[in-house]
Amino acid sequence: MRCLTKIELDDAGLPPPTPEIEQERKVALFDLLEENAFSPVGAPDGPYHLFLSIQDRRLVFDVRSEGDDAVGAFHLSLSPFRQVIKDYFQICEAYFEAVKRLPPAQIEAIDMGRRGIHDEGSRILAERLEGKVVTDHATARRLFTLICVLHFKG
Repeated sequence: MRCLTKIELDDAGLPPPTPEIEQERKVALFDLLEENAFSPVGAPDGPYHLFLSIQDRRLVFDVRSEGDDAVGAFHLSLSPFRQVIKDYFQICEAYFEAVKRLPPAQIEAIDMGRRGIHDEGSRILAERLEGKVVTDHATARRLFTLICVLHFKG
């Protein structure tokens, strides 16, 4: 099995998430655990557990076996993600506000923009993971959501 069966986020020290951010986190985790493709390059067969955190301004993927043996850890610079995360939070805020007061056509237009930015973030993540982890687009999208959750500043 080349997949994740457990995912933990190190969100210690972060402000409590808004209900919308918490819902995004829950949906991403649920969807990831239902179906994902995650295979660290050169690692023994999984399944794997992922501990995702930000340490010293770097994104850390700590990958372990089901028996908690270290499979590998890698650190990614956050610089390539900064603008797309900022854009994603801004459009999510617009989307959450739109849902409360705008007609469906306008909500759909904002949601299309949100999906586009989300796709851009997942593309950047897939590029950064190249040579480290083999994954698919859907998994990269959901992992990008979790990276955004770790950037939530309140």
